[in-house]
Amino acid sequence: MTRRLGGLSTTRTALIAVGLLVSAAFMYVAVRDAHLGQTWEEIRSVEYGWLVPALALLALAFFIRGIRWRSLFSPETKPPLGPVMSSQFVGYFANAVLPVRAGDAASIVALNKSARTPVAEGTATVLVERAEDVLSLVFLLFVMLPWLPHVGWLQGAGFVGLALLVALALVAAAVLRYGDRAIRLLVRPLRWLPFVPQHALDHAPAHFVRGLTGLVSLRVALVSFAWTTLSWIVLGIGFWLVMKASGLSLSPLAGVLVVIGIGLAMILPSSPAAVGVFEGATVVVLSAYGVADSEALSYALVLHALNVLPLFVVAAGIVVVRRLRVRADLNRTPVEPASAPSRAR
Repeated sequence: MTRRLGGLSTTRTALIAVGLLVSAAFMYVAVRDAHLGQTWEEIRSVEYGWLVPALALLALAFFIRGIRWRSLFSPETKPPLGPVMSSQFVGYFANAVLPVRAGDAASIVALNKSARTPVAEGTATVLVERAEDVLSLVFLLFVMLPWLPHVGWLQGAGFVGLALLVALALVAAAVLRYGDRAIRLLVRPLRWLPFVPQHALDHAPAHFVRGLTGLVSLRVALVSFAWTTLSWIVLGIGFWLVMKASGLSLSPLAGVLVVIGIGLAMILPSSPAAVGVFEGATVVVLSAYGVADSEALSYALVLHALNVLPLFVVAAGIVVVRRLRVRADLNRTPVEPASAPSRAR
C-alpha cells in the first residue's frame, strides 16, 4: 500500500517537474530576442479602452464553453447550467493556481458536489472536451490556411489532429462494440487503492461510458463541436481586440491564430496559469506576421493578464459575498435569553 502511494507521489512530482521545464523552455523562447525595456514601454502605451470589449468577449466565450460542456452529457443525466458554470469556474481558477492543468480534476469534483454528477461520468465528458478542443483548433487552422502567413508548425498540428481523430474513432468503435466491459478491465487495478470507494468502482464503468455520449452520438458530437468552434472564434476576436489595444495592425484571423497556437501548446503540462507557455506560443505565432519579439511579448503579457486576473477578482468577490451572507445569517438568528437562575428555598 505504501509503495503504491509512494508511486503516485513520485508520478505527481515528475509531472510538476516536467511542467516547470516546459514553461521555462517556452519562456526562454518568449524573452530570448526581446528587449525588456522596450516591452515595458509597449505595455505602458496600451490603449486600455479596447480591453473592455475584449474582456466581454472572453466572458462570452466562457459562457459558451459552459454550454458546450453541458451539451456533452446524456439527456437523462444532464446537470443544470448553474452548477456547470460554477464548476467550470472552479476549474479555470484551479488552473491559474495549480500546475499541470489540475483544474480539470477540480471542475469534475466541483460538479460532483454541486450536481451529484458521478466522477466517472464527469471525467469522460472532460476527456471528450479536451479532444474536441484540439480537433476544433486544428480544423480552424486548416480552414483559415489560405489567408494565413507561413505557419512552421502546421505539419505538427496536422499530425496531432489526425492521430487524435484515429484514436477517438477507435475508442468510439470499442464502446459501441463492447459497452462498459473494456472499461471494467481498465478500472480493476483501482480496487487495490485503499482511498478509492469500492461501491463507486462498481458503477464507474457504466457512468464513464455514459459520459462518452459526445463521442458515440453523432448529433451530440456535432452540437458540442459547433459550440467548441464558436467559443474559439469568439475568443479569437477578443484576442484581436487586445491586438488593437497594443497597436498591432493585424486582421481578426491573427487573433484566432494566437488562440490556436496557445491552445495547442497547452496540450503539454506546464506551470500554474501556463506561465511561459502562453507567452512563448504567442511570440512564435506573431513572428509569422513579422511582429518584433519585444512587441509580441508585451501583447502576450497584457493578454495573459486579461485572461487570469479576472479569475482572482471574481474569486475574491465570491469570498466576500459568502462572508457577508454568513454574517447576515448570524445576525438574523435569534439569541435565546438565558434562563434566570432559580432562587434557593
